[in-house]
Amino acid sequence: MVAVIRTPQNITEVARIKAKSNKPSLETVMSAAFTEFAEICDTLEAHYRDMQDMEFTIERGKLWMLQTRSGKRTARAALKIAVDMANDGLITKEEAVMRVGAGALDQLLHPTIDPKAERDVVATGLPASPGAASGELVFTSEEAVEAAAAEQHVILARVETSPEDIHGMHAAQGILTTRGGMTSHAAVVARGMGKPCGAGAVRIDYRAGTLTVAGRTFNKGDVITIDGSTGQVLGGKVAMLKPELTGDFGKLMEWADDVRRMKVRANAETPNDARTARDFGAEGIGLCRTEHMFFDGDRILAMREMILAETSEGRRTALAKLLPMQR
Repeated sequence: MVAVIRTPQNITEVARIKAKSNKPSLETVMSAAFTEFAEICDTLEAHYRDMQDMEFTIERGKLWMLQTRSGKRTARAALKIAVDMANDGLITKEEAVMRVGAGALDQLLHPTIDPKAERDVVATGLPASPGAASGELVFTSEEAVEAAAAEQHVILARVETSPEDIHGMHAAQGILTTRGGMTSHAAVVARGMGKPCGAGAVRIDYRAGTLTVAGRTFNKGDVITIDGSTGQVLGGKVAMLKPELTGDFGKLMEWADDVRRMKVRANAETPNDARTARDFGAEGIGLCRTEHMFFDGDRILAMREMILAETSEGRRTALAKLLPMQR
């Protein structure tokens, strides 16, 4: 209903059964109008070569089409529609590749919140890095590392992150900061790691071990969820959908490989980053920033010794400690 004052009944029997509705569908009540509508849908979709959002009405048994336009869709729906239309011959494979934006593909490469899951939204900030994650709240990088060693999933909450937090960011499932924008340290590093990150108007008290937002307080160990694609912070654990590089996604990537003229290399700073990049199809490493390697474990201490050393002998001693670690 255009006026949004009535809940419409299902159009098809399949949709009615799936919705577990006890009200009759249009297909059952007005079969002739339904058949005509289905034929018009096929005609419009073939003409515009895209999924259509159509408005119609039926008056005294006669079908009237009011308007049509290309329908809005989620990233997952855009992928399926593009692949299905290419398989049906409505569009070419090259067009199918161009129909799915880079931002949509980025979402599909990360875990996402199940659209059917209920969301207890407690705050909304900047969507700094795509994907979603649930975990227990921790406030220091050391706590994140300890929890990861115990095979616990955690969300690292910081006022802002610095290079010295790199080990905690590696250990956490996601990062939440109170300050920073899309190009902050937390956002840039999280995107490189493929971890969700959000920045929002939350208050963190390190001494009390609490995170406060909109009158609600979360303590260390409480489970929260962050959606880096929307910037939402959710209370509790939420069902997730894991990324899949098979099916429609894999097929679209094969089509992209057939038409692309550029090779793809990754930004990777650790062996794990390199393995992940290769698993996703990267043909090599194009950028490797060494500073992140030196922040791991005992390496940062050796680096500081080398930088602060006042003599050549002191620098050589620190370097001798560092080189075996790098191997």
